[in-house]
Amino acid sequence: MSTTTEQVSLFKEVMGSYPTGVTIVTSVDEQGTPVGLTVNSFASVSIDPLLVLWSIDHRVSSLDAFKNSNKFAIHILAGEQKDLCWSFSSKDADRFGTCEWKFSDYNLPIISGAFATLQCKTFKQVEAGDHTILIGEVIDIQKNEKDPMLYFRRNVGSIPENWSI
Repeated sequence: MSTTTEQVSLFKEVMGSYPTGVTIVTSVDEQGTPVGLTVNSFASVSIDPLLVLWSIDHRVSSLDAFKNSNKFAIHILAGEQKDLCWSFSSKDADRFGTCEWKFSDYNLPIISGAFATLQCKTFKQVEAGDHTILIGEVIDIQKNEKDPMLYFRRNVGSIPENWSI
């Protein structure tokens, strides 16, 4: 079935009105250079084993790095990390120059200050339309006492104060 421009526009409007968390996913390319991008297509998959998933657009320049790596880190951003969210979603080549980060014991680039960070080994990859779904087995979890970031109608920020959680 062919997708019309009207359907694409309506789909983006509907999905942008569905609140999601915001993550930055990082890994390293074959030369060991850090790569990363902002992602909101993140979800829990399984408890036994601990599995999560995210998807990457086939047009992203770091696609091969993520597909060829056997590991990645998912940073669930804190509400105050708006600048990082936008920096890692830009075309800027030096995304890691905009933040404090270090390599973990698993040789993954870990960004400081996130609400939580999940280090994963790649469990499975699934081709789906114009994206690849990467499923990872969680091998390390770190959490900070912060509020997570939400994406809603093209805005990012903390959980509104009038929400009880």
